[in-house]
Amino acid sequence: MTMDITAAVLARTGDNARPYAANRPLELATLTLDPPRPGELLVRIDAAGLCHSDLSVVNGDRPRPMPMALGHEATGIVEALGSADDTQFAIGDRVILAFLPSCGECVRCKGGEPYMCAAGAAANGEGRLLNGGRRLHDAGGHDVHHHLGVSAFATHAVVDRRSAVRVDKDIPAHIAALFGCAVLTGAGAVINSAVVRPGENVLVYGLGGVGLSALLAARASGAGAIVAVDPSAEKRAIATDLGAVALDVGETARLGELFPAGGADVVIETVGKAAVLQAAYAAARRGGRIVTVGLPNPAEAFTIPAISLVADGKTLIGSYMGSAIPARDIPRYIAMWRAGRLPVETLLTSISPLSGINTLLDGLADGSAIRQVMVPDPA
Repeated sequence: MTMDITAAVLARTGDNARPYAANRPLELATLTLDPPRPGELLVRIDAAGLCHSDLSVVNGDRPRPMPMALGHEATGIVEALGSADDTQFAIGDRVILAFLPSCGECVRCKGGEPYMCAAGAAANGEGRLLNGGRRLHDAGGHDVHHHLGVSAFATHAVVDRRSAVRVDKDIPAHIAALFGCAVLTGAGAVINSAVVRPGENVLVYGLGGVGLSALLAARASGAGAIVAVDPSAEKRAIATDLGAVALDVGETARLGELFPAGGADVVIETVGKAAVLQAAYAAARRGGRIVTVGLPNPAEAFTIPAISLVADGKTLIGSYMGSAIPARDIPRYIAMWRAGRLPVETLLTSISPLSGINTLLDGLADGSAIRQVMVPDPA
């Protein structure tokens, strides 16, 4: 049977002016949610993190079909199974949701790169689920698009079972949610994409949820010197407490003294701006590796001296979803967190009711917040 839920819906993209708290681009609306089809799950959302990928839909940097129910970093409890014979999930399971379902049948999936699944990317781009169609509808019966197969800024979501990873129930919801995007992407960029080795020097541009996760993973990987660049004094203070040298954006002239071998061994770019990616490329030593996880506006381009790829032997790596296999990597990162090696609670800026989402968007846009987690409003 269908059910009524509350969800944060974006009606239009690209022309939403700040302050968001006053202009309220996201509306908490009552939507009708269809029951899960075979291969899908009904999940009661109990915590969802606000990410720049959400903001980029609001401000138009990532064009998506409208209207759309936003949210992609979340955890919740399974309340119904679309397949009665599902042996992987059970009602009552805690799951962490990943923002790219993989079909398991394409060349990329079978080759060990499910994060490059074309079917999953197409479904996300069209605002539908991997099995086809949309399960959300407004009061007039019109479809509402899914955000990255999740739409987690809501009381409930129907997701493809391939978007869910079952985890232990004892993990606090506000911590579990962070593993779905920030940790998966940032830690994955270091561990899977860059494959940072003990003793290598690492430079991180941007200290949002993804960048700070990358810093934590670099430390856990035994990196040598870790340097972070961010305009926020508060974020730089956190990085300093974690053992990094933190620089304001106007202090990057110091990189020469901090990396006397001609640059960093590994540079992680998380800002999502072409100019920052260009600076990151320049900051890598000869033979260095540059990993970019930020999502710039599609209109942005950057240039590098073509000869440098050969003459300097640099490697430029694009890392989507931290080159992760969620079913493998989320449990691995949780084990690192339990062992004290990946203190992801450092990412947490606040826990707030979903009704405050527009105000929280301002904190994300002005750089004052790392990860703001939202929980359903009291009934």
